[in-house]
Amino acid sequence: MAEKTGNSRKKGGMKSFLGGTILTDDRFTRQLPFLGLLAFFALGLITNRNWSERTIRQIEIVQDTLDELRSESITMSAKLMDASRPSEVLEKVQQAGIELEETVRPPQKIIVPKK
Repeated sequence: MAEKTGNSRKKGGMKSFLGGTILTDDRFTRQLPFLGLLAFFALGLITNRNWSERTIRQIEIVQDTLDELRSESITMSAKLMDASRPSEVLEKVQQAGIELEETVRPPQKIIVPKK
């Protein structure tokens, strides 16, 4: 019988890595499905991170736009409220030269009887 020695197994080292013989080694080829799975997970992780960062940037842009529109709406509302006061309306009518007079009697409801 042949005696087994400790040196009978090939040891993978830098020489086999640089020479390319490590790719034909049985230990390496058994690990290829696992390495493929790791590569697939790495691609999935990178894709997910890029998608998340893009979504976060879009959310920030929409929030900035929303803040600008909200402040513009508040400003316009204040200007409209100021411009709709009776004294401001009277002043603008006088500046425009329109001959309107302010009513002396309050408005009345018109009631039409049903037949």
